[in-house]
Amino acid sequence: MKSPAELDDVPWHALTHAYGSAEDVPALIRALYDDDEETTGEAVYELYGNIHHQGSVYPASAPAVPFLAHAVHHAPGRRDELLMLLATLADHDPADLESPRWPGSSIAAICAELAGVLPDLLPCLGDAERGVRRAALRVVAAAAGLLPAEVGSSVASRLDELYATDPVPAVRADAMVVLALLGREVVEAGLDSPLPEVRLAAAMLAAERSGPPYAAQLVEVFAEDAAEPDPGDDGFPWPGTASQETHLTHLLTSEPDAGLTVAARWIAAGDLHARGSWLAREIVETWRDREPEVLDLLLAALPPHEGTRTLAHTLSTIASWIEYLPEPRAELRDALYGHARAEGESAAPALLALVRSRDPRALELVLRRPDAPALRAASRSFPEAGELLIPVIRRELAAGAAGNAAGELVGALDPFGVAARQAQPELLDCLRTRLAPVAAARRLGLNGIATPETTALLREAARSTDGALSTAAAVALHRLTGEAEPALRTFEGLLRGPGQGPVHWNLSSLTPLGKAAAPLLPSVEVLLTARHDWTRMAAAEALHALTGSPDRAVPVLAELVSPSPVGLSALRALAAIGEVPEDLRPTLRAFAFSPLRLLSDLPFNEDVHADEELRTLAWSLLTAG
Repeated sequence: MKSPAELDDVPWHALTHAYGSAEDVPALIRALYDDDEETTGEAVYELYGNIHHQGSVYPASAPAVPFLAHAVHHAPGRRDELLMLLATLADHDPADLESPRWPGSSIAAICAELAGVLPDLLPCLGDAERGVRRAALRVVAAAAGLLPAEVGSSVASRLDELYATDPVPAVRADAMVVLALLGREVVEAGLDSPLPEVRLAAAMLAAERSGPPYAAQLVEVFAEDAAEPDPGDDGFPWPGTASQETHLTHLLTSEPDAGLTVAARWIAAGDLHARGSWLAREIVETWRDREPEVLDLLLAALPPHEGTRTLAHTLSTIASWIEYLPEPRAELRDALYGHARAEGESAAPALLALVRSRDPRALELVLRRPDAPALRAASRSFPEAGELLIPVIRRELAAGAAGNAAGELVGALDPFGVAARQAQPELLDCLRTRLAPVAAARRLGLNGIATPETTALLREAARSTDGALSTAAAVALHRLTGEAEPALRTFEGLLRGPGQGPVHWNLSSLTPLGKAAAPLLPSVEVLLTARHDWTRMAAAEALHALTGSPDRAVPVLAELVSPSPVGLSALRALAAIGEVPEDLRPTLRAFAFSPLRLLSDLPFNEDVHADEELRTLAWSLLTAG
């Protein structure tokens, strides 16, 4: 260990951390000894952000280790945080020790320094504060594979004592985990411990070693012993992992049958801290075709959360997945109806879920208490109800809806086709007032009537300095009047000059012009080899629209297909073209048959989960060919 008096012996000005020169590190370390808690707290915070930053360490990190070890013993407080900083600095993958890059690396220097000061930190294992003991165990774990034999033996003896005698079960469980890292065979005995915390830690170690599917004994331990988490607030992460809770969720999500069994038991036990419903949600977001089981569990989780904010979150999850059930059960729909009729923050997600379940009672509630998300969902679930919904959508638009709400209301008109022309006065007001003008312009272009007022407003909008509005208005004007010149002029400026927003936005807007945009072909062709994937994708899509030929567009799109946002857009474009290269079929089969979700939900995929669209598009292309 080194005291603050030795700080000036280190050439900090020649060392670097996340933000450049490390010459500020000595002042931060000295601040750890300040009696003012706010000062020490700020110093710890700053050190977490500069000598360690988002998983990275730096040349200044290792020289700080002996000073931090001294502060653990002599600073007035925050010893657990300082110990966790040491453990975090030394966090590494054991496989890295065999890498040729390990010698001379910053992390190797940190680990060497930590191994040197570890004997001085061992008294922390007997500290009166459980948080300090638990943090000290994380430090030992971080250095477990780097200790000389004699030091390792001394450490193991201290751990044996802690495992056998510590009054806090969570600390005993931690000691067992570190003993396992040191090579001791403690898991089998841990599974038979009378302490649930120890059994749980042993089961997690056993599950890590075996991988899924997990033995029935382990699943029973997870279900029984993890239903109620440790009451302390010192659930520090182990090296290479997040908190124990997060790690357990990961283990159980990796094996959905076991995870759903455990989630059902936790929910039946009262769903403490919403842990069972959270696990169920993680499973449905990770695995395909688990919606029936998960929604049954979430239905069972509603009563324990009556009157809490968790109820609204659970209903929102149900709303996200209920439309993927072939036939939602009456019990679930009745529960949603009851919550949708009530007051409070749970009513809106319950109504949204009820609408997406296609329950006829939802229409009555939407008409009585309309809001933009519910109206948009209702238009998709009940497209035959345009006579009821269109007047309500018009009324909400006329009332001055703005921002996302106005955009959703305009989008709610999409399923009604020509009938949506009834809302043309309100759409024109959106153009005048610039409330959701882009969505309004696009809707007018699809189903509007070319009145003098409409074309005049679109011409004015086409001259806007807002690229999204000018392109949407110019395309709508072309669709209504056949005039191509305003659109060509708008797009030419955006494609050849420093346009607003990413280039692919403008290219995607260009596609509806079709062959009328042929004069822009040279500007599009040059973007087929652009550096950014999104630009190449949109250029290929536009090229096909302008020429009608798939020859040059399909190879570019096929190369971009992947389980990613841009890959999904490329797949969408290929589906519109209707041509599938033979060498793409194995990829499509993987998309169609994967039991795992390959894409998380995307914020701009409002009406369908991105992974569901990926699977559907893959199926359609496979069967079409």
